[in-house]
Amino acid sequence: MVTYTMTSSLYFITFGMGASPFTNIEAVKVFCQNMCVSILLNYFYIFSFFGSCLVFAGQLEQNRYHSIFCCKIPSAEYLDRKPVWFQTVMSDGHQQTSHHETNPYQHHFIQHFLREHYNEWITNIYVKPFVVILYLIYASFSFMGCLQISDGANIINLLASDSPSVSFAMVQQKYFSNYSPVIGFYVYEPLEYWNSSVQEDLRRLCSGFTAVSWVEQYYQFLKVSNISANNKSDFISVLQSSFLKKPEFQHFRNDIIFSKAGDENNIIASRLYLVARTSRDKQKEVIEVLEKLRPLSLSKSIRFIVFNPSFVFMDHYSLSVTVPVLIAGFGVLLVLILTFFLVIHPLGNFWLILSVTSIELGVLGLMTLWNVNMDCISILCLIYTLNFAIDHCAPLLYTFVLATEHTRTQCIKSSLQEHGTAILQNITSFLIGLVPLLFVPSNLTFTLFKCLLLTGGCTLLHCFVILPVFLTFFPPSKKHHKKKKRAKRKEREEIECIEIQENPDHVTTV
Repeated sequence: MVTYTMTSSLYFITFGMGASPFTNIEAVKVFCQNMCVSILLNYFYIFSFFGSCLVFAGQLEQNRYHSIFCCKIPSAEYLDRKPVWFQTVMSDGHQQTSHHETNPYQHHFIQHFLREHYNEWITNIYVKPFVVILYLIYASFSFMGCLQISDGANIINLLASDSPSVSFAMVQQKYFSNYSPVIGFYVYEPLEYWNSSVQEDLRRLCSGFTAVSWVEQYYQFLKVSNISANNKSDFISVLQSSFLKKPEFQHFRNDIIFSKAGDENNIIASRLYLVARTSRDKQKEVIEVLEKLRPLSLSKSIRFIVFNPSFVFMDHYSLSVTVPVLIAGFGVLLVLILTFFLVIHPLGNFWLILSVTSIELGVLGLMTLWNVNMDCISILCLIYTLNFAIDHCAPLLYTFVLATEHTRTQCIKSSLQEHGTAILQNITSFLIGLVPLLFVPSNLTFTLFKCLLLTGGCTLLHCFVILPVFLTFFPPSKKHHKKKKRAKRKEREEIECIEIQENPDHVTTV
């Protein structure tokens, strides 16, 4: 079990690094350090306190002591004479079993259902074709969803469901989605605005945008008024005394920052506003605009910054699909190499890789069909899906691979009987724990609910439906176990015959 957990932890570290939105090396280091410390503390906790609690609980159960009060559980005859509430509190649920029974867990109703009913039904030859058809439908929808993956740069997902901002964002996307956000264009150093070459550079940078610019308005004002301002003093003088005094241009006062050095005024900073015309794929075009403007701010003679509050999300989501996939691909390769030396059986590792890949692609495809975009929450859920799938599929697969029964059907029945109850209890409690998320008025939380629900559902489908059927078709073969048992039986019979032949005096007739 430690091997399974170590494998899933390695998956989590590598994929977590691949999906993290950090671009700073120091931030990546902090992230890795926190992950390593968390995993080490988790292992120390499991091997020390949690393991001790399991041993203590096992001893209490074996010696028929109460798990809460730590007192001896009374006999069935004594409990029958007591009230119902006393029987409920003091009963361990196995009163009808013998004191020396080795495995009272076999009488659990889920264990009984799996052993007596479900195992026979799922391995029935008439059920298997329908399971294959079900998996083909599952794979088809998953593949169709994977082809429709879209980035999650939608600010609505980050807002509360009842927020007025949601209504504004929906109206804006419905009626004005052909326009980009208003981009602030900030020039943060003194500039010779009166110079014709600088004016040409500004026009070139603003080309392709609808600009709300004091510079353009001022140039137009000088042209209409037939005023010449080809030097610094005339340019600033007319700007302050005439242009900014007019009522229709007074709103530009906040866009120009003046400084006075002696009797001379200077423009040390200014700002413009740009709006781009976009098509339906607004997010992609805005990201392209950012990637085009930002390098120019470093290479051109004009030093400027472009910014809009939505760019914070654009910067993250522009990397939300490509970069995590590339880095995670390397992470998968690294993890597979490491787990090759940790697993019990290579064929079990192969089946585990297929199962986890199928679950991961299923969650990704169905998530897309359920209108869930690739945002930060969905990426983290996909990382968690790997961990969840490994923890639940690995015990079932390795028990099947190492089983020594005569047929594959008997091996999968034994695996389900041994691990099916624990897997079902774990996934059921996991899904029940998601119910409170439905009552949180947040689109982001609802996205979390969708992804985790698909994670639990796909894992449950593979553990109890798909794997029990497909493992009866494909390797590993169990014929070598038959040969080994036959060889041992034959060898034992030969030894008994030799003993009888060597000691004929000890043979008596009955």
